[in-house]
This record gives sequence, C-alpha cells and structure tokens, in this order.
Amino acid sequence: MKKIIAFGASSSSTSINQQFAKWAASQLEEVEVALLDLNDFEMPIYSSDRETADGIHEKARQFKTHVEGADGILISFAEHNGSYSSAFKNVFDWMSRLGLPIWSDKPMFLMGTSPGGRGAATVLETAANAIPHQGGVVVARFSLPSFGQNFDAVNGIIDEDLKSEFQAQAEKFREAMK
Repeated sequence: MKKIIAFGASSSSTSINQQFAKWAASQLEEVEVALLDLNDFEMPIYSSDRETADGIHEKARQFKTHVEGADGILISFAEHNGSYSSAFKNVFDWMSRLGLPIWSDKPMFLMGTSPGGRGAATVLETAANAIPHQGGVVVARFSLPSFGQNFDAVNGIIDEDLKSEFQAQAEKFREAMK
C-alpha cells in the first residue's frame, strides 16, 4: 500500500487548509495517510547564524524523514499576503539545509483554498513553479475558491464542477504513485 503525507501549510488551529488536506487525503483510495501538523514542527526562525551556532534543528530532520518515507506528498497551501505562510516557509527553510533534493523527487499534489474567490491561486502558482526546482514532481494541482461556500465538513466539496475537477487531479496523483 502506498503511503502519503498530507498537511495544510498553515499553523492556525482553525486552518481551512489543514481541514481541506485531511479531507482530500481521505478521498484517495488504497493509500496510508500520515496527516502532519506544522505546529508539531515549530522551530526558531531559520538563520545561517543560528545554524552555525546550533546546527540543523531536529524537527527539520523529523520532517525530512516523513518526506523521504512517503510515496507521495499532498499539500494544501494557505496564502498569506500572496505567499507561503511563515510556518511553512520556516519548515521548508530548515529542511532545505539537509541537502537536495528537498522534496526527495516525490510526486506531489498541490492544492490551496481561501475564503476568497481566488482560492489561494497566487501561492499555488508560486509553489507549482518553485517545487520542481526543489526536487518535487508536481503531478496535480487544485484550487478551491470561496471555501465557506464550496466546502462542507461532512460532504467535502459541494460544487459538482469543482468536485469533478478535484477528482480528476486526485486520480493523476494516484496514478503517479503506481
């Protein structure tokens, strides 16, 4: 059975992206899911001075171990001022110090959602352009606009067109892990 890691790229205790990542991962058949929480990987803000003084933080090593042990990675990006959340960026910055490829050449399903009509489109585009240069293989992408109107905690994606689009992308992700 294939193993994936899934997480919302946010540290908010009420993160819609964590909720969305959890739901999305539950839609994938015949996979074992490890749902990660970025709060479990909170570290001091990365700096080269801190790395020189203290070395690479153990939580970065733990996160990288999850990446290396997975057959695929599903991330739902929170968009903070048009970019990554500081929580995600910090975990990524620390993990990047462990060498290349950062994402261990794993197939990745990149998603994003927001309360607004663009569905985290800006950060999703940034991630989709950057991750292939960081050792990730982007095989699927999905943006869910207007989370409150298009998502229900029990039923998931409500809008049928969006649900069909999600399912098509999820299938691409599943296929890439075979």
